[in-house]
Amino acid sequence: MVGQLGNPRPVTPEQLPETAAGELLTLQRAAFLAEARAHHDLDLPPLLETLEQVRAVFADPAVTVWGLRDGSRIVAAVRLRVHGDAAQIGRLAVAPDRQCEGLGTALLLAAEAAAPAAVRTFRLTTGEFSAGPLRLYARNGYRETHRTPEGVHELVHLEKVRVRARS
Repeated sequence: MVGQLGNPRPVTPEQLPETAAGELLTLQRAAFLAEARAHHDLDLPPLLETLEQVRAVFADPAVTVWGLRDGSRIVAAVRLRVHGDAAQIGRLAVAPDRQCEGLGTALLLAAEAAAPAAVRTFRLTTGEFSAGPLRLYARNGYRETHRTPEGVHELVHLEKVRVRARS
Protein backbone atom coordinates (compact mmCIF):
# COMPACT_ATOMS: atom_id res chain seq x y z
CA MET A 1 0.00 0.00 0.00
CA VAL A 2 1.12 3.51 -0.71
CA GLY A 3 0.64 6.17 1.96
CA GLN A 4 0.28 9.61 0.42
CA LEU A 5 1.33 13.10 1.54
CA GLY A 6 -0.99 13.77 4.44
CA ASN A 7 -3.65 11.52 2.93
CA PRO A 8 -5.32 9.30 5.54
CA ARG A 9 -6.71 7.02 2.83
CA PRO A 10 -4.13 4.47 1.61
CA VAL A 11 -4.22 3.35 -2.00
CA THR A 12 -3.07 0.11 -3.59
CA PRO A 13 -1.31 -0.08 -6.98
CA GLU A 14 -2.56 -2.80 -9.28
CA GLN A 15 -2.67 -3.86 -12.89
CA LEU A 16 -6.13 -2.90 -14.10
CA PRO A 17 -8.35 -5.39 -15.96
CA GLU A 18 -10.29 -4.64 -19.16
CA THR A 19 -13.47 -4.45 -17.08
CA ALA A 20 -12.10 -1.16 -15.70
CA ALA A 21 -12.13 0.49 -19.17
CA GLY A 22 -15.24 2.60 -18.55
CA GLU A 23 -14.07 3.88 -15.18
CA LEU A 24 -10.61 4.51 -16.63
CA LEU A 25 -12.08 6.60 -19.45
CA THR A 26 -14.11 8.64 -16.95
CA LEU A 27 -11.02 9.28 -14.81
CA GLN A 28 -8.97 10.19 -17.87
CA ARG A 29 -11.49 12.73 -19.11
CA ALA A 30 -11.84 14.36 -15.70
CA ALA A 31 -8.08 14.52 -15.18
CA PHE A 32 -7.19 15.90 -18.61
CA LEU A 33 -9.74 18.75 -18.57
CA ALA A 34 -7.28 20.98 -16.68
CA GLU A 35 -4.61 20.22 -19.29
CA ALA A 36 -7.04 21.08 -22.08
CA ARG A 37 -7.79 24.42 -20.43
CA ALA A 38 -4.09 25.18 -19.93
CA HIS A 39 -3.44 24.49 -23.62
CA HIS A 40 -6.63 26.14 -24.92
CA ASP A 41 -7.31 22.88 -26.74
CA LEU A 42 -10.32 20.68 -25.99
CA ASP A 43 -9.20 18.26 -28.69
CA LEU A 44 -6.44 16.63 -26.64
CA PRO A 45 -6.24 12.90 -27.51
CA PRO A 46 -7.08 11.76 -23.94
CA LEU A 47 -10.36 13.68 -24.18
CA LEU A 48 -11.25 12.31 -27.62
CA GLU A 49 -10.48 8.65 -26.94
CA THR A 50 -13.53 6.38 -27.11
CA LEU A 51 -14.47 3.47 -24.89
CA GLU A 52 -13.71 1.10 -27.79
CA GLN A 53 -10.22 2.59 -28.11
CA VAL A 54 -9.59 2.19 -24.38
CA ARG A 55 -10.73 -1.44 -24.57
CA ALA A 56 -8.32 -1.97 -27.49
CA VAL A 57 -5.48 -0.73 -25.27
CA PHE A 58 -6.22 -3.52 -22.81
CA ALA A 59 -6.12 -6.05 -25.66
CA ASP A 60 -2.64 -4.93 -26.77
CA PRO A 61 -0.07 -7.34 -25.29
CA ALA A 62 2.61 -4.61 -25.33
CA VAL A 63 0.57 -2.42 -22.96
CA THR A 64 -0.03 -2.71 -19.24
CA VAL A 65 -2.50 -0.40 -17.52
CA TRP A 66 -1.73 0.37 -13.89
CA GLY A 67 -3.98 2.05 -11.39
CA LEU A 68 -4.29 3.14 -7.81
CA ARG A 69 -7.52 2.42 -6.01
CA ASP A 70 -9.03 3.97 -2.95
CA GLY A 71 -11.41 1.21 -1.99
CA SER A 72 -13.13 0.26 -5.23
CA ARG A 73 -12.58 3.66 -6.91
CA ILE A 74 -9.72 4.17 -9.39
CA VAL A 75 -8.08 7.44 -8.35
CA ALA A 76 -5.05 7.35 -10.67
CA ALA A 77 -3.98 5.42 -13.75
CA VAL A 78 -1.12 5.16 -16.21
CA ARG A 79 -0.26 3.11 -19.31
CA LEU A 80 3.07 1.43 -19.98
CA ARG A 81 3.80 0.36 -23.58
CA VAL A 82 6.98 -1.70 -24.01
CA HIS A 83 9.00 -1.59 -27.24
CA GLY A 84 12.13 -3.72 -26.80
CA ASP A 85 14.42 -1.91 -24.37
CA ALA A 86 12.21 1.21 -24.14
CA ALA A 87 8.86 1.84 -22.49
CA GLN A 88 6.45 4.64 -23.33
CA ILE A 89 4.54 5.97 -20.33
CA GLY A 90 1.24 7.56 -21.24
CA ARG A 91 -2.09 8.85 -19.99
CA LEU A 92 -0.92 9.42 -16.42
CA ALA A 93 -4.14 10.64 -14.82
CA VAL A 94 -5.08 11.50 -11.25
CA ALA A 95 -8.65 12.26 -10.18
CA PRO A 96 -9.03 16.03 -9.75
CA ASP A 97 -10.12 15.68 -6.11
CA ARG A 98 -7.01 13.58 -5.33
CA GLN A 99 -4.32 15.67 -7.03
CA CYS A 100 -1.36 17.01 -5.02
CA GLU A 101 -1.33 13.95 -2.73
CA GLY A 102 1.63 12.22 -4.37
CA LEU A 103 -0.52 9.70 -6.26
CA GLY A 104 0.98 10.59 -9.65
CA THR A 105 4.50 10.08 -8.34
CA ALA A 106 3.58 6.82 -6.61
CA LEU A 107 1.95 5.44 -9.73
CA LEU A 108 4.74 6.59 -12.04
CA LEU A 109 7.33 4.86 -9.85
CA ALA A 110 5.20 1.71 -9.52
CA ALA A 111 4.82 1.47 -13.31
CA GLU A 112 8.57 1.95 -13.80
CA ALA A 113 9.32 -0.74 -11.20
CA ALA A 114 6.90 -3.15 -12.88
CA ALA A 115 8.45 -2.73 -16.33
CA PRO A 116 10.24 -5.79 -17.67
CA ALA A 117 13.94 -6.05 -16.81
CA ALA A 118 14.88 -5.50 -20.47
CA VAL A 119 13.55 -1.92 -20.34
CA ARG A 120 16.46 0.51 -20.15
CA THR A 121 14.72 3.78 -21.06
CA PHE A 122 11.38 5.34 -20.17
CA ARG A 123 9.85 7.93 -22.49
CA LEU A 124 6.80 10.15 -22.18
CA THR A 125 5.26 13.31 -23.57
CA THR A 126 3.27 16.14 -22.07
CA GLY A 127 2.06 19.53 -23.20
CA GLU A 128 4.31 22.56 -22.92
CA PHE A 129 1.82 24.28 -20.56
CA SER A 130 1.47 21.25 -18.25
CA ALA A 131 3.29 22.88 -15.34
CA GLY A 132 2.41 20.26 -12.71
CA PRO A 133 3.27 17.23 -14.84
CA LEU A 134 6.51 18.86 -16.03
CA ARG A 135 7.56 19.40 -12.40
CA LEU A 136 6.56 15.83 -11.50
CA TYR A 137 8.60 14.34 -14.32
CA ALA A 138 11.66 16.51 -13.61
CA ARG A 139 11.56 15.53 -9.90
CA ASN A 140 11.57 11.89 -10.96
CA GLY A 141 14.57 12.09 -13.28
CA TYR A 142 12.96 12.77 -16.66
CA ARG A 143 14.80 15.15 -18.97
CA GLU A 144 13.48 16.94 -22.04
CA THR A 145 14.85 15.56 -25.32
CA HIS A 146 12.93 17.66 -27.85
CA ARG A 147 9.60 19.29 -28.73
CA THR A 148 7.16 18.72 -31.57
CA PRO A 149 4.19 20.79 -32.74
CA GLU A 150 0.77 19.55 -31.66
CA GLY A 151 -2.08 21.75 -32.82
CA VAL A 152 -1.82 25.13 -31.09
CA HIS A 153 0.92 24.04 -28.67
CA GLU A 154 4.02 21.85 -28.49
CA LEU A 155 4.50 18.40 -27.03
CA VAL A 156 7.47 18.10 -24.71
CA HIS A 157 9.26 14.75 -25.12
CA LEU A 158 11.02 13.49 -22.00
CA GLU A 159 13.23 10.52 -21.27
CA LYS A 160 14.70 8.76 -18.26
CA VAL A 161 17.40 6.10 -18.23
CA ARG A 162 16.59 3.26 -15.87
CA VAL A 163 18.97 3.07 -12.96
CA ARG A 164 19.72 -0.45 -11.79
CA ALA A 165 20.41 -1.20 -8.16
CA ARG A 166 23.91 -2.56 -7.69
CA SER A 167 24.12 -6.12 -6.48
